[in-house]
Amino acid sequence: MKRLILATRNANKVTELRAILSGAGLDVELSGADAYPEVPDVKETGVTFAENALLKAHALAGATGLPAVADDSGLCVDVMNGAPGIFSARWAGRHGDDRANLELLLAQLSDVPAPHRRGSFRCAAALALPDGTERVVEGRLTGTLRHEPAGKNGFGYDPILQPDGEDRTCAELTAEEKNAISHRGKAFRELVPVIRELLG
Repeated sequence: MKRLILATRNANKVTELRAILSGAGLDVELSGADAYPEVPDVKETGVTFAENALLKAHALAGATGLPAVADDSGLCVDVMNGAPGIFSARWAGRHGDDRANLELLLAQLSDVPAPHRRGSFRCAAALALPDGTERVVEGRLTGTLRHEPAGKNGFGYDPILQPDGEDRTCAELTAEEKNAISHRGKAFRELVPVIRELLG
């Protein structure tokens, strides 16, 4: 069985990718970065989601000698020229403060009418091999940004993005419903043929 590492300490991401690989019939043993505590977290110094995903994948592949997958994602708002983008998790200044990030973004969009409140969650997923081989794929979930948060599920900007074709926000969807249409789920599924090709 081929071994593959996902550059995350988030068990939910590992479970999600493991289910996608299994559903595609890939015989791959997947573990998260927790299995290699000696490998330090990588600073995301890239200027695109793809660059950050590649930084993390190459670092993990180089440190462990195993093929590695990494992803980077965020919210891109059309009227803000794609911001917050790669700065989504630290938009309000402190990394991972979901509430502050959400409140700041809503304040910045307060006078923008509904027809112009378009945005998308975007995810780049990268596969890097120890020999330097690399591939990147992308997934996107487009929708409209609500004026007020709704829903208790999910995290980040989920309470304000209403996916196209839905009357609920991402935070009002069940985990299964969200995974079926999410930007990360789409990117991970796009990665399946790449993993099949490169890992055999």
